Amino acid sequence: MFQAPQDLLDRHEQALIARPGLPEWLNLPEPRSFRPKRKLRTVWISDIHLGTRGCNAAMLVDFLRAVECETIYLVGDIVDGWRLKKGWYWPDAHNEVVRRLLKMAHRGTRVVFVAGNHDEVLRQFAGLTFGGVELVLEAIHETADGRKLLVQHGDAFDGVVLYARWLAFLGDQAYGMLIRFNIVVNAVRRRFRLPYWSLSNYMKKRVKNAVQYVGNFEQAVAQEAASRGVDGVVCGHIHCAEIRQFGDITYYNDGDWVESCTALVEEFDGAMHIIDWIAESKSNNPVAAEMEAVA
Repeated sequence: MFQAPQDLLDRHEQALIARPGLPEWLNLPEPRSFRPKRKLRTVWISDIHLGTRGCNAAMLVDFLRAVECETIYLVGDIVDGWRLKKGWYWPDAHNEVVRRLLKMAHRGTRVVFVAGNHDEVLRQFAGLTFGGVELVLEAIHETADGRKLLVQHGDAFDGVVLYARWLAFLGDQAYGMLIRFNIVVNAVRRRFRLPYWSLSNYMKKRVKNAVQYVGNFEQAVAQEAASRGVDGVVCGHIHCAEIRQFGDITYYNDGDWVESCTALVEEFDGAMHIIDWIAESKSNNPVAAEMEAVA
């Protein structure tokens, strides 16, 4: 039988000892894991939509436990205030996401929260810091290789949100119905031990108008970045992870944790790429890849 080296076990036990100055609820013991953390310079995640049934909180917690970074940007729609206004939904898994992010902040990771349209109530508090989390409207990130990136949620470039707020809420209702149906579909798939599959993401990529909307959105964001004199832009909002070049501007979208479960990351040499956590989970452990959509 395999036995872990004693010094490794000792270090693990020491990690469970309460850290002075941390609230008791942040000092809860971590589950045992000998998986080495992936060390990164920067991580961007957005569109978690805590407070909704479609949020894949368990998958996000698994990702956050697997990485260690100097800075993490929360690029909007972290909490879905629109949905919570209609009815309270907040399971323990959503608490664990918040706890994990606050724990990262207390352990030295810089956590920057760029408020989005679904958590727009937080925009009035921009410039303040809560529990080690900096709340901002936008940010400028400088990469390890010297490039400057504008970081915004992206709803400012969405004509539907900007000019027809009632239509945005109507679209949110339809999207919510699609996500709820998606939960049922994946509950059936889990019974047959099939991996997670996003119906909404599948439809979005195949409907002509949706594809055109995404393209127009990306171009508008890139044009704004060019007018601001930066080298690139990082956003979320449309739930489509992507890296594209528009002339001298590099457009990055970190995706979401409802449909695709993706993050944008920067290595210590400045190289940037998208992590597809569903795909990585499948390759590492097919059973763990069966995402638990909270019902």
